[in-house]
Amino acid sequence: MPAKNPERVIVGLSGGVDSSVAAFLLLQAGYDVQGLFMNNWEDDEDGYCQSAQDYQDARQVCDELGVPLHKVDFAEEYRERVFAYFLEEIAAGRTPNPDVLCNREIKFGTFRDYANRLGARYIATGHYVRVDHSGRTVRLLKGLDQAKDQSYFLNAVSAKALENSLFPIGEMQKAEVRSIAREQGFDNFGKKDSTGICFIGERHFRSFLENYLPAKPGDIRDPDGELLGSHDGLMYYTLGQRQGLGIGGRKGRTESPWYVAKKNLQNNTLTVVQGHAHPLLYSDGLRAINSHWIGVQPENGSRLAAMTRYRQEDQPCTIEIDDEGNFELYFDDAQRAVTPGQFAVIYDGEQCLGGGVIDKTMSLSADQASLRAGQRDAV
Repeated sequence: MPAKNPERVIVGLSGGVDSSVAAFLLLQAGYDVQGLFMNNWEDDEDGYCQSAQDYQDARQVCDELGVPLHKVDFAEEYRERVFAYFLEEIAAGRTPNPDVLCNREIKFGTFRDYANRLGARYIATGHYVRVDHSGRTVRLLKGLDQAKDQSYFLNAVSAKALENSLFPIGEMQKAEVRSIAREQGFDNFGKKDSTGICFIGERHFRSFLENYLPAKPGDIRDPDGELLGSHDGLMYYTLGQRQGLGIGGRKGRTESPWYVAKKNLQNNTLTVVQGHAHPLLYSDGLRAINSHWIGVQPENGSRLAAMTRYRQEDQPCTIEIDDEGNFELYFDDAQRAVTPGQFAVIYDGEQCLGGGVIDKTMSLSADQASLRAGQRDAV
């Protein structure tokens, strides 16, 4: 058995297998481990919120490990710091990512402060990421399981918070995590990973939103302005979306499927195009605001890589940062369905440098694209 480590670590237990195994590994390493279950959303009568079952799963794990479990309600903080932002962005015609805000504001904010009051030196979660403390500043690295890497969701967490955070499963594969959970008798060893937005659960996105925002039906038009149909409200659609448009075959048109290419909030119009590879679905670059850097801000003109959505492959790009800290990315290859409101997350190899909220996309002229390609090749 390892030597007893007097330092206390509070593990954020979600009821899932990843955080459960994280707690086990820390206990094996000799830490003074305690669990904490966060209730970030009110239970609903329709049963879409599974926090009650998740809590029972977390409690069973703590019983097996012989460690205490705290249960704390952060629903008010979540509504003020995450959900309010989510609704504001949706109403503005954007597509926000509340999971990134939840990590920054709740899991590595409110939870971290609460853990400190419990006497903890560290907090820990079941994220598939790694943290490197060997340099002058902490570095956030991708998890070794490329299919499960979650650094995208932690791009807005402060370096200070990461310095006292532990990620025990960051160097493990998912299959290994499940195997450990089974060996330790955790009931959740085969539990399905949670997907989608946590407070919506398994319910239909549209049926959830209509409880909070009024729907504003409008026109669906093609790029030339021809009326093709009507939409139920811009907030129900995302760029690149194919399903649910209600546009059947049109006389004189091909049978190619239709995709959402643009949402115009001013005239409440949804612009759609035919074909998965239509040029209006692609962007050569983007502008991002509200940037955040985990360590040192990248140098202007640096050759880096970016993700504009979770689980996307790294896309080579050049970054340009203005005096206010906002940045523009110019991609080597045009990117499909880059979506305002989502996060553009920047990487230098396996290191996550930070990111920003996508404000708008950019398309270059042929001359501009040629000039940038020449500048890139000259580096």
